Amino acid sequence: MKKSYFNYTLPEELIAQQPLLERTASRLLCLNRQTAQLADKHFTDLIECIHPDDILVFNNTKVIPARLFGHKVSGGKVEILLERVLDAQHAVAHIKASKALKDGARIVLQDGFYCLVQGREDDLFSLYFPDGQVIAEVLARIGHIPLPPYIGRVDNAEDRARYQTVFAEQEGAVAAPTAGLHFDLAMLAQLKAKGVRFAFVTLHVGSGTFQPVRAENLSDHIMHKEFFSVSPEAVSAIVQAKAAGGRVIAIGTTAVRALESASQTGELLAGCGDTRLFITPGYVFKTVQAMVTNFHLPESTLLMLVSAFAGYDATLNAYHHAIAQRYRFFSYGDAMFLS
Repeated sequence: MKKSYFNYTLPEELIAQQPLLERTASRLLCLNRQTAQLADKHFTDLIECIHPDDILVFNNTKVIPARLFGHKVSGGKVEILLERVLDAQHAVAHIKASKALKDGARIVLQDGFYCLVQGREDDLFSLYFPDGQVIAEVLARIGHIPLPPYIGRVDNAEDRARYQTVFAEQEGAVAAPTAGLHFDLAMLAQLKAKGVRFAFVTLHVGSGTFQPVRAENLSDHIMHKEFFSVSPEAVSAIVQAKAAGGRVIAIGTTAVRALESASQTGELLAGCGDTRLFITPGYVFKTVQAMVTNFHLPESTLLMLVSAFAGYDATLNAYHHAIAQRYRFFSYGDAMFLS
């Protein structure tokens, strides 16, 4: 397939720049995959759409304050976005600077912190934080929440809480699993009281989730890699739910990628590692049976995944409906339920 097949025109004013006051206050567009019918609902109506014994699979990754601002010794401004923390003092990162940084370059940060450039890994820089500096402490002190590039403002104190799910636990993401942002503790309690089961997997969302597909032919695209983990406990809970007649409902495309990456043998297996799974129309889903997701960027790998799950024509029709009905798009926007 062609990248251009997944293009659509989105009015800029529909890109949500701020979260709503209440997590559950967003709208929900329901798409029935069998009939292609659409229904406009509120997010809390999801409770009625989910059956007892269904299992909701959440991504429990936690966003780290991965954006750092500093300057070169010569004075030029530098912006760092950590892509992955390798250990207490090493990381790989995207760097914006007026001129490319050479090996050994020193980047001066706030509060007396600094780091050294130690080479390149494709489009990423290898960074070292010497003299006993601990990256987690550096980020806690001076790091900024890495809001997506389409949010045209600097991060604020509210983003520390709202660009994070209420069940975030495993630190390592540089972008939020946004479908999970709509749930609050009260809604989770209501679902549990109804008999809905929960399971948690981890996929550390990388900044590659926002990178455009550069190849026109999707078969030529090199998918970014992300770390995922599916525990034996999650596998057991999913197996039990399916045995009881429940559906496996992934909360977000990142939960989908974790589950499907762990299902490549045809059976869901516990495990962890890096995944480059690129899901496009024609992919046969092995574990996921329904999905909650936000609205995604044109020509993005996430829109391609949704189209693979719900059908290309039905998905693009749903997006055109959402635009006509003035839904809010992207990370802080509204949600879809694909059943």
